[in-house]
Amino acid sequence: MDYVRVEREDGVAVLTIDRQEKLNALDRQVVEEIGQSLLELEADEPRAIVVTGAGERSFIAGADIRVMSVMDPLEAKRFSEIGHAAMALLDRSPVPTIAAVNGFALGGGCEVAVACDVRIAAENATFGFPEVGLGILPGMGGTQRLPRLIGPALAKELIFTGRRIGAEEARQMGLVNRVVPQGGALDAAKELAAEISANGPLAVRHAKAAANRALDVDLISGLEYEADQFALLFATEDAREGMGAFVEKRKPKFEGR
Repeated sequence: MDYVRVEREDGVAVLTIDRQEKLNALDRQVVEEIGQSLLELEADEPRAIVVTGAGERSFIAGADIRVMSVMDPLEAKRFSEIGHAAMALLDRSPVPTIAAVNGFALGGGCEVAVACDVRIAAENATFGFPEVGLGILPGMGGTQRLPRLIGPALAKELIFTGRRIGAEEARQMGLVNRVVPQGGALDAAKELAAEISANGPLAVRHAKAAANRALDVDLISGLEYEADQFALLFATEDAREGMGAFVEKRKPKFEGR
């Protein structure tokens, strides 16, 4: 792949968008490479995935406007659909996904971050949806995921104004989980991924599935789904190991079975 690389370490995969000459901006090839990398990672079964942008200036500066400016409506719809497919692989990945945000996370870049389960931002991170200032709107899930994440009123304000916000303001409104010193987002994301990876991998996967379900169904249906996932785990070796280790006062050794 030309613009996306994946590195694996101790069960954690780090996916890096590296198109620094364009501030890691998204065109069709980059989005397709993100999607393909995520599909390959599903087969590899890491315990967590960290997504970041190369360099300290930009996580992902947005979509490549020069490329978008010559699209006709059909091309634009196809680009949006490709983006939706890639973001769904982040959002619905069976394992936790963590965005390590450095510098600009604008437009499509903010949509990539929002599609992840957790966002850790460096102090120099900048978030925003500037699309309306270009005469368009967020087309890779921003209008759908942002209201679910921070509430409709704040989401609409950001989308309607195109205003950029800093890392601390993003944290205060719930867009960001944690703010760390500049240059520290990737390390902090890896530390969180390692913390997650120390737990039962099947338990984490089922917990993510249950939490995602909460966004799609009513409370009663969600509780029924949670009970099913809870019960399924009791058929796993990991559950026996985890509870047995607790009783025996030792550290569990999870095998993902």
